[in-house]
Amino acid sequence: MTNKQDFREVREKHFKTLEQFVPIVARVHGKAHPEFLEVQKVFTVLAKKIKDAGSEVPDLNEEFAQLREITNNYTVPEDVCESYEAVYKMLAELDQAYQV
Repeated sequence: MTNKQDFREVREKHFKTLEQFVPIVARVHGKAHPEFLEVQKVFTVLAKKIKDAGSEVPDLNEEFAQLREITNNYTVPEDVCESYEAVYKMLAELDQAYQV
């Protein structure tokens, strides 16, 4: 299916960066933006599912639904750094590729 290939490509493009950025952004912005700590929890589950699935595409519907809800559809707060914004953009792109 086309969406599986798209998802794999976006996963390959962003996953390592997300694994690096998410904990850093949580540490830097977690107090002012506690919703990001929730993003980190959901991302941890999502990352485990992706790793466990290997080359397959795991069922991530629940995790992406949670991320859309927590982030108000990946709306970036005005008072955050570029890394925070980058995480939301990468997660949104991953979500979009998964949903296609």
